[in-house]
Amino acid sequence: MSQLRSMKYFLFCFTLSLGFQLSAQTFDADMLLGTWIPKKGDSRVKIEKIGSKYFGKVTWLENPNEKDNSGPDLDDKNPDKTMRTVPILGLRVLKDFSYEGEGVFKGGNAYDPNNGKTYCGKITILDADHIDMRGSICGFGILGRTETWTRYEGD
Repeated sequence: MSQLRSMKYFLFCFTLSLGFQLSAQTFDADMLLGTWIPKKGDSRVKIEKIGSKYFGKVTWLENPNEKDNSGPDLDDKNPDKTMRTVPILGLRVLKDFSYEGEGVFKGGNAYDPNNGKTYCGKITILDADHIDMRGSICGFGILGRTETWTRYEGD
């Protein structure tokens, strides 16, 4: 009986200490800097800080050319016709994110060149190697999707 009590006490203490460690996790805003691989794995986005805001641009594409190999893959779904001749490689897809604290960045926009739509964005640092990127219809935060991005270690 005393072994069972000791085991319960150990598990209680272990769970309690794990909870303290998780709640005590601190984030530095610049943990967001670097190159990230979106969920699909077919691109890389480098996040950099300009002034006090965070921006991201496409730095690698698995398929950087048009399907017919006629040239670079272009932002041809952009609603702004003047942007339709701009290559996706090098395109700024994350703009104007501000650090809100506790690993959360808000106030920015995320552009999806696959459909030409811009979403209100939220980035949450999960740990040093993972972030959650949420894009939602502006004004309707529940209408959107979240995907986890992984840090690219090849920089």
